[in-house]
Amino acid sequence: MFDLKLIRENPEMFDSGWARRGLPAQSAKILEMDEKRRAVMTEVQILLAKRNEASSKIGAMKAKGENTDAIMKDVAGYKEQIARIEEGDKTAQGELDKVLAILPNIPDKSVPDGKSADDNVEVRRVGQPRGMNNPKDHVDIGAQLGGMDFEAAAKMSGARFVLLRSGVARLERALAQFMLDTHTGEHGYTELSVPLLVKDEALYGTGQLPKFADDLFKTNNGLWMIPTSEVSLTNTVLDTIINAEELPLRLTSLTPCFRSEAGAAGKDTRGMIRQHQFYKVELVSITSEEESMAELDRMTGCAEAILKKLDLPFRTLALCTGDMGFSARKTFDIEVFLPGQNAYREISSCSNCGDFQARRMMTRYKREGDKATKYVHTLNGSGVAVGRCLVAVLENYQQPDGSVVIPDVLLPYMGGLKKLEPVAKAKQGKAANA
Repeated sequence: MFDLKLIRENPEMFDSGWARRGLPAQSAKILEMDEKRRAVMTEVQILLAKRNEASSKIGAMKAKGENTDAIMKDVAGYKEQIARIEEGDKTAQGELDKVLAILPNIPDKSVPDGKSADDNVEVRRVGQPRGMNNPKDHVDIGAQLGGMDFEAAAKMSGARFVLLRSGVARLERALAQFMLDTHTGEHGYTELSVPLLVKDEALYGTGQLPKFADDLFKTNNGLWMIPTSEVSLTNTVLDTIINAEELPLRLTSLTPCFRSEAGAAGKDTRGMIRQHQFYKVELVSITSEEESMAELDRMTGCAEAILKKLDLPFRTLALCTGDMGFSARKTFDIEVFLPGQNAYREISSCSNCGDFQARRMMTRYKREGDKATKYVHTLNGSGVAVGRCLVAVLENYQQPDGSVVIPDVLLPYMGGLKKLEPVAKAKQGKAANA
């Protein structure tokens, strides 16, 4: 959401910002609607003044024994007019809100211009892809390990679901615990266990509604399944005034995420890259305007630290204006290298939303001694997507014999397992020991 006062004062800035996102000028339409609404409110103020003036005369007239029928009729007429005009104003405000609600955030000046992912700018690259002869992708590796079953999942749930078993399931759990322990123990985030079902207001606050309703799952009682715990974590400060001394708030949570992938038909239909349900460790920061860009760099570094500890090659990209998310002011994507695809694929996206979400949520902060409040700045990022990280570990740590070595940092979470063995080889080992 946007500050109408700022749009009035500098419409060119907003139009140029939306133009960088490929949108036509919007400010003239917005200001015309706003002007009509303000004119209506002025009319209401005039009528209120007339009503109050007339009302104040009634008592004196009655005290003098004068007939008040005419003036009381005037007061009733003013009241009817005001109610009618205010109802029209509600409609006008609603129409203006609808226009504003579907407009994306204005990109920061430092964001590179571009139309698509091809125009994103690589900021850094860490680690080198391992030299492998004919590496398998995670689907084939998972099948060999007997730990990844898409057919069984499809029978009960349909496409874009997976059933994980045994060591692979444990590896997924180990990754999630490792991420949470790192972010809470080393990076200063507070862990929360959050609701997975939320109201319209929560999704409106973070920008998923109304524009992206088709990408979400909705229950038959009107609640929505969260597409990411960004929604729940950010809305912990919904309609709140925070003491400035408490900032920044740094929150993290492990949750399943649910996405309909309505706009991704035909994309990544093989494997775990694009699922209707997946686990993610989310990072959210609530901070001041002065600190938000530094907080974005910090958050991105926290996500990168997970991949560094796992010794997974990755690169970090500054997203261009044409590839950024709806609520984002600036975004860094982290892409991990997948030998099975011989490509870098997104595993984390860290965004500074500025005050865009805060205005929709009415979340502000106040410094001691100040009379006025300011809108907080909100940030969110994956720290990281657990399923995609599982894919990356399986593919980067695969061995020629079909086994997968467990990264050192995960050994404390694996109950003594140092390697995942192919099903056939594991059966042979059991037979030899019988």
